[in-house]
Amino acid sequence: MKRLTSSDKDALPERGKTLSLRPLSRKRMTKAELVNLISKKTGVERSAVLVTLEAFMEEVKGSLAQGEPVHMRGFGSFVVKRRAQKTGRNLSKNTTIIIPAHDVPAFKPADSFVEQVKNRDDKSHGA
Repeated sequence: MKRLTSSDKDALPERGKTLSLRPLSRKRMTKAELVNLISKKTGVERSAVLVTLEAFMEEVKGSLAQGEPVHMRGFGSFVVKRRAQKTGRNLSKNTTIIIPAHDVPAFKPADSFVEQVKNRDDKSHGA
């Protein structure tokens, strides 16, 4: 696996600036596209980027499964939220059911992340 050198780091965009290799017409990004973009930006092999991304996702899931939040400064926090018990309806049987309280994973973006999304170009908005 290739390590980033200082010359490689100089090629990366400054903090707060973005370098996008992805067309603006796309509505969503897949994991494969993300791996390809990171590989192109860093010069690290796609397989190494995929292993790193998979390890990151497993660590986040493991931490949340134990009830521990994951904080990433400048990006956001992965947290566990508690949903209260509530009543629902089973429309096919026309009965009331009780949905028990449960935990769900959630992402809370950092303020700088929220501002970046708020201030994007109007042409990149889509439905």
